[in-house]
Amino acid sequence: MNILQINSSARSNGAFSTQLANVLAEKLLAGHAGSKLVLRDLAINPHPVLDEATLGALMTAPEVRTAEQAASVARNDALIAEVQAADTLIIAAPMYNFGITAQLKNWIDAIARAGVTFKYSANGPEGLLTGKQVYVVLTRGGVHRGTAGDTIADYMRTVLGFLGMKNVEFIYAEGLNMGDEMQSKGISQARSEIELAVA
Repeated sequence: MNILQINSSARSNGAFSTQLANVLAEKLLAGHAGSKLVLRDLAINPHPVLDEATLGALMTAPEVRTAEQAASVARNDALIAEVQAADTLIIAAPMYNFGITAQLKNWIDAIARAGVTFKYSANGPEGLLTGKQVYVVLTRGGVHRGTAGDTIADYMRTVLGFLGMKNVEFIYAEGLNMGDEMQSKGISQARSEIELAVA
């Protein structure tokens, strides 16, 4: 099994989302001998925002790209190659102001490329990143599961599904900023969901 772990918290290793993603990765590795883990920490190595220069590079034919444009496309190609090679993805997705982090959005914008990770056909869009198991570790200061405030789960399910990743499982840790008791309860709940996910 090739596992790709994406950490997207600005706090990097100090984040609950990272810590829980690490637990999940360790359990998957322990349960599948010979598995390999690739770690992409978007706080330590942030990916550039999708801007006009990046779009221009992507829309320029490879043979006429400048050295700067070629380097820009190569950065995105590296992220895409990691996803293509993975059988399993673990995405640590903390909630920042009711949405995903800027770091995670930049990663999504980098891997979503027409003709490479999805295509348009006569029947509509078709995702090309198929056959993968995805775990999304959702951490929040408050409690939003099952409410209108839980925008991230729907968004992640939609964008991952658009790219062909339909088998998506969510692991929740909520109430993390609501006092010690709620924090402990939230972490315990997430650990229980991790055990069920890998069983």
